[in-house]
Amino acid sequence: MSTNDTPLPANFIRQIIANDLNTNKHNGRVATRFPPEPNGYLHIGHAKSICLNFGMALENNGTCNLRFDDTNPEKESDEYVQSIMRDVQWLGFSWSELRHASDYFEQLYDYAIQLVERGLAYVDSLSAEEIRAYRGTLTEAGKESPDRNRPIAENLNLFRRMRAGEFDEGQYVLRAKIDMASPNINMRDPAIYRIRRVHHQRTGDAWCIYPMYDYTHCISDALENITHSLCTLEFEDHRPLYDWVLDQLQTPSHPQQIEFARLQLEYTIVSKRKLNLLVTEKHVNGWDDPRMPTLAGLRRAGVTPKAIRDFCERIGLTKQNSWIEMGVLEYCIREDLNENALRVMAVLEPLRVVITNYPDGQVENLEVSNHPQRPELGKRTVPFSKVILIEQDDFSENPPPKYKRLVVSEEVRLRGSYVIRCDSVIKNEAGEVIEIHCSYDPGTLGKNPEGRKVKGVIHWVSEAHALPAEVRLYNRLFTVPQPDNEANFLDALNPHSLETLTACRVEASLAQATTVQRYQFERTGYFCLDAVDGINGGLVFNRTVTLRDGWVKD
Repeated sequence: MSTNDTPLPANFIRQIIANDLNTNKHNGRVATRFPPEPNGYLHIGHAKSICLNFGMALENNGTCNLRFDDTNPEKESDEYVQSIMRDVQWLGFSWSELRHASDYFEQLYDYAIQLVERGLAYVDSLSAEEIRAYRGTLTEAGKESPDRNRPIAENLNLFRRMRAGEFDEGQYVLRAKIDMASPNINMRDPAIYRIRRVHHQRTGDAWCIYPMYDYTHCISDALENITHSLCTLEFEDHRPLYDWVLDQLQTPSHPQQIEFARLQLEYTIVSKRKLNLLVTEKHVNGWDDPRMPTLAGLRRAGVTPKAIRDFCERIGLTKQNSWIEMGVLEYCIREDLNENALRVMAVLEPLRVVITNYPDGQVENLEVSNHPQRPELGKRTVPFSKVILIEQDDFSENPPPKYKRLVVSEEVRLRGSYVIRCDSVIKNEAGEVIEIHCSYDPGTLGKNPEGRKVKGVIHWVSEAHALPAEVRLYNRLFTVPQPDNEANFLDALNPHSLETLTACRVEASLAQATTVQRYQFERTGYFCLDAVDGINGGLVFNRTVTLRDGWVKD
């Protein structure tokens, strides 16, 4: 994942792979895979697995396949396939080969026939509820199905007829014959095929039986000659089944499964079912809503691939599940954007300022740096005129202690421009300030006034030249750190997760804004042009993150 010469921090998987290479365990090869199910959009949790699998391959001159686990056609679609490929590439990775579990349907079926012929699998007529009841508990052994000792010839006949479509859904399943008394429930004769009369996005109606994940995954790994099958901790108890299946069959290889702790990020959920609920019930505006923890949402919010890769490297790998503070991700985002975002000025809630002693009709084109620490990013021209706009909260008639912005009879500096002094205010009938009259010091462009100290600096835009924009201020989607722990996670939705400001004015240079570039609205936060609404007419900007952590915990 690292693109420079800085030594990478150690993690236990990196050490395992290094040891395997030293002992020539896999003939000096490293081959990994990223195997998502195309039943939803990828989220921040997947980013950890993507960076790990592709990263380990890159570090060791190995290969990494992208393989779609498309064995559950009821919930899968080409939309999700395309989004997954787009997200992996956006993160900066390229797969060695694009594979699908459905590529192996015929081989998987043939391997199942082998298990049946060897008396290691049988066709069972128990219902799903009966199978669960027969399975037993963590403290009680399961009991054998009445069909467990069905003759091999009868099992072969029934299984072939299952494939031929002679039976209804749920009428039969194919189960591995392992050990109903095993302390590991996953080894108590797990189902490896079930009947599903569902159209498959790739194979159409060619199949009416589909293999189960635990059976499919290990064989797919073996057929692709994967060396290290890296997965999250919930599959640790499934590893004996992974190894059992491969031990019984003459597959090309026997990959090594290694588990690591999944990424659990505070103030988010990563259950695809719950994310789908947020979308279908319109609590958010689609899978790419910037409040969503999906990679599509993070991208639309303006988060960069570099920030996500850095985040995944920083949190490291462990064998212990734990929660990661949202502030860690936000720190990585700010660090990247502080280095690379162009500085611009935008006024989100405008207040009109008339500079009474500035010549009527005059316009100065001021040169302002695009980044104070990176002169190579150049300068831009910012027009200055008699009437400017400032933020409403940058002026106060009754300022609180230590207020360093504009007040009556006091001075403040305009960013990159002159020092101005507030002389008077104009109010409407409700007593609200609607306009400020100021005077400017012509000798303060680029230098401090003589004999007096100006404490504050505020941003501004020229009224005549500023562009109208909609600005969306996104905040955390949930109000509690672990919304999954709530009785109903929807009760923890943050009612203030989005504030839309429609009266904003931004500097003229943003007429050339692109969805690729990131911007720091000076003194306000980091923003990006919305990739959907910001390119179809008016300017629409999304807040990626505030300048500093200002989250207030309830």
